[in-house]
Amino acid sequence: MKLHFIGIGGTGMGALACMLHDAGHEVRGSDTALYPPMSLQLSRANIPVATPFSAQNLDWGPDCVVVGNICSREHEEVVAATQRGLPLESMPSMLAKSLLPGRQPLVVAGTHGKTTTSAVLTWMLRCARQEPSWFIGGIPIDLGTGGHVGMGSAMVLEGDEYDTAFFDKGSKFLHYQPSSAILTNVEFDHADIFADFEAVRASFRRFVELLPPTGRLMVCATDPEAVAVARRTRAQVVTYAAFDEGLDVVGAADYVAIAPNRLGARRTHFHVYERGEPLGEFSTSLLGLHNVANIVGAIALARAQGCETAALQRAVATFRGVRRRQELVGTAQGVRIVQDFAHHPTAVRATVSAIRRRYPEKSLHVCFEPRSASSRRAVFAQGYREAFDLAGAVYIGPLYAAHKVPEADRLDTAALAAGLRDRGVEATAYDGVDELATAVLENAGPGDSVLVLSSGGFEGLPYTLLRRLGDPVTPMTPEDVRDVDQLLASYGLPCLVAVDRLESRVIRGKAGIAGCVHLELAGDSAYFFGLAVVRPRRGEGFGWVLADSILRQARTLGVKRVYLFPRDSGDFFATKLGFRLVDPSGLDPAVRNCANFEPSLEGAACMVCELETDELG
Repeated sequence: MKLHFIGIGGTGMGALACMLHDAGHEVRGSDTALYPPMSLQLSRANIPVATPFSAQNLDWGPDCVVVGNICSREHEEVVAATQRGLPLESMPSMLAKSLLPGRQPLVVAGTHGKTTTSAVLTWMLRCARQEPSWFIGGIPIDLGTGGHVGMGSAMVLEGDEYDTAFFDKGSKFLHYQPSSAILTNVEFDHADIFADFEAVRASFRRFVELLPPTGRLMVCATDPEAVAVARRTRAQVVTYAAFDEGLDVVGAADYVAIAPNRLGARRTHFHVYERGEPLGEFSTSLLGLHNVANIVGAIALARAQGCETAALQRAVATFRGVRRRQELVGTAQGVRIVQDFAHHPTAVRATVSAIRRRYPEKSLHVCFEPRSASSRRAVFAQGYREAFDLAGAVYIGPLYAAHKVPEADRLDTAALAAGLRDRGVEATAYDGVDELATAVLENAGPGDSVLVLSSGGFEGLPYTLLRRLGDPVTPMTPEDVRDVDQLLASYGLPCLVAVDRLESRVIRGKAGIAGCVHLELAGDSAYFFGLAVVRPRRGEGFGWVLADSILRQARTLGVKRVYLFPRDSGDFFATKLGFRLVDPSGLDPAVRNCANFEPSLEGAACMVCELETDELG
C-alpha cells in the first residue's frame, strides 16, 4: 500500500512511518520542517519527506493518507486528500489495522510516566529474549527508535489519552486492543480537550474496560484515582507501589519496591517484593521514587509475561533511559545542562526533586516553558506555585503561542513568579528566551545544574546555553561520527564501528569537534578507547576533561571495571584517573569481544580502573 503521512516529523508519526516502511509499504510524508532525531531516522529509512505542506505533495498517488492530530479539517493537504477521494486514517487506527493483528498488545497508560515505563518494559522483554515489537512516544536510548516490528508476539504500546484526530475525538489508547496493561496514575491534564477531571476519568475507564477477562491490569496502588478506575476492568488487577526505606510496606501491594533515600547517589538501588516475598535487589541510573514506581510496574507485567528475575535485574541495571527524560545534554565550564519533558505540575515537582537530590551540593536553576495546551492555562497556576520549592532559582519563559489560548484562560507568568517568590523561591518571568538565557548564564557557576523543562523545543535553550558557555562536553550524535572518525584517523586510530553500542563524548569548539572519547560497554566492564584532541587545542586540559566525563558516565551506568590499552607509558591515566597496570591475560573476555577492540592490542600493556559506582557526586 502507498501511504502518505501528514506531519511525519512527529515522534509517533515518524516511528509508525518507519515501521510500516519496514513492513513493506511504500511510505512518504510531509511536514513544515524536520529536526533530529526524527529527521535522521526518516533519512536512514530512505523515506521521502516533502516540506513545506502543499496539496502537490499528494501528486505521487497514495492509496491512503495518515493524518496527525495536529491537522485540522482545513489543513491544505487534508482538503486535497478529501477532494481526491483518498481515505483518511488516524495514526492509532492505522497502527491498529496494520500492526496489531496476530500480536499481543501490552499498553502502558497514565497521565505521567508512560514513555519511561513503556521503554523499560520493552527493554526487559528484549533482555529476556522475547523479541517484542514496540511503539513509544519518545526515543529510548537503548532501543534507538520509537518504533520497531519484532519477531515475538508481544507489542508494547504507549497508550496516550490525548485525542486521535480532528475526525476522531476519542483517546488514542482506545484503538490499541490491550491484552494486558499498566496504569501508572490518573490526573487532570489536556485542558484543551477534556472539559473537566471527570471527562479524563471517563476516558481511562473506557480504556480499562477494553481489557479481556484473561488479561492483567497493573495499577499503581498509591494513586487513588488509578485504583478507582481499575475497578471497572474485567481483567485481573495486580497492584504495585514504590516507597522510601524505613516504612513497613512489604504487603502494601502485590509488587513493592523499597528504595533508600540517599542524597547525591549516582544510582538508585531498591529491593522488590513479589506478593510479600523478596524478588531481588535492583539498581538503576534513573532518578527519583517516581521512576522506581515506573520500573516496578514494568517488572510486574514482565513477570506476567514469563521473564526471569535475573533478566529483569540485568535490564534495569543497563537501561539508559529515554531522550529528553532527565537527559544530560552536556556540561560546559562546570555547569551541567539537563532537559526533561515534564510540564504538568506533578511531573515538574517530581523531576525537580529528583535532580535536586542527585546534585544537592550546588544551586539548581530551573528553566520552565509553559508550552503544552494545559501548561499555558491558569488551571494549573496553583500547582505550579507548589512545584518548584526545591529549586534554587526559576526562570519562566514566555507562553508558547499565547494567542491560541483565550486571554481570560492564560497562565499569568508574572503572577506565577511572584507566587514563587512568596514561597521563598527566586523566580522571574521573561518576555523572551534570549533574555532568559542571559540571566541563567549570569547566575550559574561551576558545579551548578540547569534543568530545562518543556514539552517542546524552548527555542533550543539547552544548546544555546552550552554554546554560549563555550567548549561543551556533550554526547556524540550521529551527525558527529564523520568528524570524529577524521579526528581519530589523524592520529592513526581506527574509525568507529557499532556506534549504537557506544557511550561517546565530544568537546564542541567554535571550529567543530575539538576532542572525543569512547566507551564500549561489556557487561560489568567497559572498553575505554579513542581519546583524542585536535592538535591546535592540545595542552588545554581537554584530555582530562573528556576522560573524567566518560568515567563519570561509566559509574552512572553501573560499570565496575574500565579497561584501556595506552599507546604510551600510561602515566597520565595512572596519576590523573586512577588506572593501574594489569596482566593482559586477566582481561575480561567480554572486552575482547567488543566490536571496537583491536586484535593488535593482544599482549599489549593493559590498564584497569576499578570504579565505585555507589560513590556520591
